[in-house]
Amino acid sequence: MSTPGANVLELNDIHTYYGAIHALKGVSLRVGAGEIVTLIGANGAGKSTTLRSINGLNHPKQGTITFQGEDITNASPHTIVKNGIAQSPEGRRLFPRMSVTENLEMGAFQRTDRENFNGDMDRVFELFPRLFERKAQKAGTMSGGEQQMCAIGRALMARPKLLLLDEPSMGLAPIFVEKIFEIVIEINQQGTPVLLVEQNALMALDIANRGYVLETGKVALEGPAADLKVNERVRKAYLGEG
Repeated sequence: MSTPGANVLELNDIHTYYGAIHALKGVSLRVGAGEIVTLIGANGAGKSTTLRSINGLNHPKQGTITFQGEDITNASPHTIVKNGIAQSPEGRRLFPRMSVTENLEMGAFQRTDRENFNGDMDRVFELFPRLFERKAQKAGTMSGGEQQMCAIGRALMARPKLLLLDEPSMGLAPIFVEKIFEIVIEINQQGTPVLLVEQNALMALDIANRGYVLETGKVALEGPAADLKVNERVRKAYLGEG
């Protein structure tokens, strides 16, 4: 993990609704430069809603979101991508009939610096040699783990200054889970801060600098990942103990 620095992302007292449902009730969190920060919690706790609030898909009714010192609370999703936030979504959402290479190219569609494009494609293939082997294959015919690699690779093609990962290990075989988390560490060590939403709390806390525990739309606990890992409440609720 890189050395944490100044905050890249800050959420202050975020309240987000789905119609009349009050999904986030005053969420505050921060991601520092060089950090991996994880968001853990049960289904329906508000983890994905937090990401939707950040990426512009569900604007908060109250509170502020600041990215690199700029207020993006009400910015459009494409502006947020342009500013440097890219997401690998839950369920991967690849274009199944397009090749691996074409899916990766889609991650760079808003970029104007085409001269760096090939170098970034090479970087993705270095991180994920399996994608290089399958670059002409239709994305929909690959295994779940390979599709997850492609989804993360597509997000990296946007050259993000912050990478949002939504449930990257969901539905994957254990061998792929381990590989994905190794690559997340590598991406971070290459200089990209990561906000990781993950149901596999143990793995997430293993690789993160800090963590936040969401319960019914509120931050119930926060702190260094190593502390949360030994916290009794976290162990019982999320690490399957007792």
